[in-house]
Amino acid sequence: MDTRRIALVQGHPDGTQHHLCHRLAAAYAAGAAAAGHELRTIDVSALDFPLLRRAEDWKDGALPPGLEGARDTLLWCNHLVLMFPLWLGDMPALLKGFLEQLARPGIAFHKNVANPLTAKALGGRSARIVVTMGMPALVYRFVFRAHSVKSLERNILGFVGIAPVRETLIGGVEQLGEAGVADWVAKMERLGGNAE
Repeated sequence: MDTRRIALVQGHPDGTQHHLCHRLAAAYAAGAAAAGHELRTIDVSALDFPLLRRAEDWKDGALPPGLEGARDTLLWCNHLVLMFPLWLGDMPALLKGFLEQLARPGIAFHKNVANPLTAKALGGRSARIVVTMGMPALVYRFVFRAHSVKSLERNILGFVGIAPVRETLIGGVEQLGEAGVADWVAKMERLGGNAE
């Protein structure tokens, strides 16, 4: 297997405690390192950036200085991993704000291209989305149709050229117990080793 350049985005907005997302990210990183892949981590909770409020700021505004390193990591990688807890049926607002800042012309889209379908600037990258949630993953997938993950896959990642996008949904996290957590940690380590 070829060595991959992996950007792991830790999207849990609470960086003051060690959550399941952090343990899973550490396992993924350990697997990637053991397999010889290069990995850079972006901890969204540690970044300082404003939320976008006007379309003009997204289209023509400058990227906030606090996100320049994240931009460089995104452009450097050829595999993107997004980890976050499901909050109110979607990704946390801080992660959404982060993605809105980076998915802008000049980074995720080529500027001054008439057809937005040909403006995708992040082609050649794959992605994995890892989502933890309180509800059973099967309920989220089949009753709620994994709507927010599908939106992320199609309307953000796919729209800027990232494909394929795979997903890992980890449900019932409060009932996992240490054995269940250990199983998911082992799975994340394998995924990291395979750069999937």
